[in-house]
Parts: sequence; C-alpha cells; structure tokens
Amino acid sequence: MARIKIYQDNAIPSPGKRTWLAFSGNPFALVGLWVMFLLALIVIFGSHLAPYPAELQDANALLVPPSWDPNGSVDHFLGTDGLGRDILSRLLHGAHLTFGLSFIIVFFALAVGFFIGSLSGMMKGLKSSILGHLLDALLSIPSLLMAMLVVAVLGTGLQNVFWAVGLALIPQFVRAVHQAVHEELQKEYVTAAKLDGANHFQIYWFVVMPNVWDVVIIQTTLALSVAILDIAALGFLNLGAQAPSPEWGAMVLQGTEHFLIAPWTVTIPGFAILTTVLSINLVGDGLRSALAPTRG
Repeated sequence: MARIKIYQDNAIPSPGKRTWLAFSGNPFALVGLWVMFLLALIVIFGSHLAPYPAELQDANALLVPPSWDPNGSVDHFLGTDGLGRDILSRLLHGAHLTFGLSFIIVFFALAVGFFIGSLSGMMKGLKSSILGHLLDALLSIPSLLMAMLVVAVLGTGLQNVFWAVGLALIPQFVRAVHQAVHEELQKEYVTAAKLDGANHFQIYWFVVMPNVWDVVIIQTTLALSVAILDIAALGFLNLGAQAPSPEWGAMVLQGTEHFLIAPWTVTIPGFAILTTVLSINLVGDGLRSALAPTRG
C-alpha cells in the first residue's frame, strides 16, 4: 500500500542542480555549450570526417570559391586556397591544434596556478604581500605579449606554443586562486572552524575550497578563450604553427596573400576562430551568472 503523505514536501534542489537550472535558463549560454560540444567532437573525429588530407594539393582546383558561390563546387564545400588545398578539410584537421591544444594548455596552467595560488593564499604577512605585488606586475603584461617573449627565448614552432601560452596563463590562475582563498580566510566561518580545533589542511580543503571552486571554473573558461586567441595570434604572426600546418591562425596568415581575389581563404578560418571564442565566452558568462547567487 502506497504511503499517504499528509504534508506536502518542498523539494529543495542541490547546489549543482540550482546552478544548472540557472545556467540552462540562459539560451545564449546553452547555444555556446552546444557549439563547444560540437567542437569537441570535431577535435576527436575531425581527421576522420575530413573529405581530403590536410596537405593534399590539387593543381586543377586553385582558389575555388565556396559551394554557395556561382563558380563554386560541391566537391570543395568551403573552397580551396592558393595551393588547391580544401579549406573544410584543413579546418577539421586543424581543430585539435587550436581548440584541442588550448584545453591541454589551460589544464597545465590550471594545475600549476592552482597549486601556487592555494599555497600563497594560505600565507600571511610579508610573503603574501610580496607575492601579491609580483602577480599584479605580471598581470599588467598582456598574455599575448608574454607569450611572444617566451617564444622569442624558446624559438618558433607549435611545440613551443604550449610553453609560451601556458606560462603566460599561469599568473592569471595564481592571482584568481590567491585572491579567492585570501578573501575566504577573512570570513567568520573560518574563524569558527579554527576555534573548533580544525587544522590548516581541514580549513583549506573542507572550509575554504568549497567556496573557491566556482572562481576556478569561471577563470578556466576565460583562460580557454584567451588561450585560443593567443595560439591563433602566434600562428598569424608566424611565431607559432608554421606552414603548411592547418592551425587556424596559420591558415589566416597563409590566406592573406590572396585576400583581395579570394577573401574566403581568410574569412572562413577567421570566422571559425570567432565562433569558437564567442561560444566559450557565452558559456563563461552563463556560468558567472549562474554561480553569482551561490557566492552571494
């Protein structure tokens, strides 16, 4: 026999569910999330979906317009470049060099920055003050400029882009985590935990960190868009991926030679970069709005 409920129970959603409900209520954030999911699938399966190899040249299909142009061809849906290479295939092959590599770089910067920021945030006195001023000085330098300085030391090439962009993003994570942990230590419930006999690790992991994860998530999404822009900018400046790499920034650089007669060689990879960064920013803004009530 079913149990009869005399009193009506109000279901209280968990913090994670409340965050998802707030995030899913933003249609722009959902669109950005679906675009990121599609890009992740392209990173994994892009090389199998591409109709042609990335470096295949067709002398009979030089600067073919996209398929919607009257002179275009369905065989090359997004057209070809000055060497007869299919742009759609190069975009699919290059997704892991721009979008996929940015995930690895951000994960590396997050791991290092989170460790240093957590330790520095728990410090007090002169050490914390010196580190805070040092981070402010590093953050005054744009990440792209810092990445260019690292490339100038290590040399050009896609292999050095990892270290260049990663080292440029680490100060941002250190500063964000350091500031969040330092602010949480000033709260009254931290003082109550100390009076209750909690040690430093218990205060850090069970009291402070539950209120810092949202800052880490938001900073990660922001760093992801910065990493994509920096990778593409280094490729465009010929400091990152070198020709004939299908990295999107390098594709823009390679298409500038024929921009006046074949603008699609620049606009299509540029639009791919714009769409990727815009979708990440939409997700980041949605997460910021969804997590704001939690922090309040």
